[in-house]
Amino acid sequence: MFWNKRVVVGDAERALIYRNRRFERVLGPGVYRIVDWRGRTEVVLHDIAKPEYAGKDTDALVAALGARLGEHFVLADIGVDQVGLVMKNGKLEDLLAPGSRKLYWKGLVPIEVVATTLSAGLELRSEIAQRLRQIGLLDRVALAVTVPNDSAGLLYVDGKLVRTLDAGSYAYWNFQKNVAVELVELRVQSVEVSGQELLTRDKVSLRVNLAASMRVTDPVATRSKVAKVNDYLYRELQYGLRKAVSAKTLDELLGDKASLDADIYGYVRDQLDGLGVEVLGVGVKDVILPGEMKEILNGVVQAEKTAQANVIRRREEANATRSLLNTAKLIEDSPTLMRLKELEALEKVTEKIDKLTVFGGLDGVLKQLVSLKSGG
Repeated sequence: MFWNKRVVVGDAERALIYRNRRFERVLGPGVYRIVDWRGRTEVVLHDIAKPEYAGKDTDALVAALGARLGEHFVLADIGVDQVGLVMKNGKLEDLLAPGSRKLYWKGLVPIEVVATTLSAGLELRSEIAQRLRQIGLLDRVALAVTVPNDSAGLLYVDGKLVRTLDAGSYAYWNFQKNVAVELVELRVQSVEVSGQELLTRDKVSLRVNLAASMRVTDPVATRSKVAKVNDYLYRELQYGLRKAVSAKTLDELLGDKASLDADIYGYVRDQLDGLGVEVLGVGVKDVILPGEMKEILNGVVQAEKTAQANVIRRREEANATRSLLNTAKLIEDSPTLMRLKELEALEKVTEKIDKLTVFGGLDGVLKQLVSLKSGG
C-alpha cells in the first residue's frame, strides 16, 4: 500500500532516510513528504546541537555518501600513530585515541579535527595539557606530573630512561607506550643510625647513635647504580661505625670523638664514590655505656676530682702560710703596724661583748692588752 509520510526537520536537526534498512539520503531543515511502500521507509532524526554522530553505521555512511560526505559531515579518521584534537568553535573540546574513526555533523557547530603524530614526541604542549585538564580528560589520555623545586624527574618510556626533568609541570601521551616519571629529592636529607650495639678494641660493650646528612648530586647515576640510596647509605654507615669503633679503645673513643666521626666519614665517602651522592657530614650523637661501666667511670672521675681538690687545697694553705709569714716580718720591723694590728684585734674582741667597762682610759686597756700578749 502506497502512502505519504510527513517529515519535519528542525534547524538543529538532520534526518537520515533508510529504505529497506539501507541508507538512502540526508534531509536538512524543512518539511518533507516521503513515499513509504508498506512501511519499508525509516526516518531517523538526529539532534546536531551535539555534533558527534550517535549512530552505529559510521562506516556504512562513509561508503554510501562517498564524495558527498563532506556536505553533511566532518570525518575524523585518526591513524594508529596519531591522536585527534577535536576543536569546537575554535576550542579544544574532545580527544580521539589512535585508530579512531568518527563523524561530526556540519551546519550548527563549527568542527575541526587536528591529527597530531605521536612519533613526533610524547610531550604535550602546555596549552593543550591545560585545556585537557580543564575538560577533565588529561588524566585519561596522558601522564601529568609536577616536578617540585629542589627535585628532579627521571622520564622513562617503556622502561628506558629518556631524559631528566627540571622543576615544572609536564604531560606525556600514554597511548601505545608505557610512560613513567620518577621524582628524585635534591635537598639535603638526614639518615639516622640508632641503637647500634658494638664492642671496642678493649672489649667494652656500648651503644652508639649516629647521624649523617647527604644530598643527591647526580639523579641519573643514583637511580641507575643503586636501587635505594637511603638504604644503601644506612648500611654503609653501620659498617663504617662498626669498623671505626672496633679499632679504638674506650678511652680513645671518649677522649677524641672527632676522630671517630672523621673515620666513619672517610669510609662512607669512599663507598658512595660514583653513585651521585654527596655525604655532607657524619656525627656520633650518643655513646651509651652499660650500667656497671658507668659506675666505674663515675668512680674514676670522682677520684680524679678529689685529687684535684686536694692539690688546690694544699696550694691555698701554702699561700696562706706564706702570707702570714710576710705579715709577721712587716710587724716586727714596724711598731706602728703592730699598733694597728692591736687595734684591729681589740675591735674584733669588742664586737662580741655586749657591755665593756674601761678603767684608766684607752691607754690603760691597750697597755694591759700589750702586757697580756707579752706575758703570753
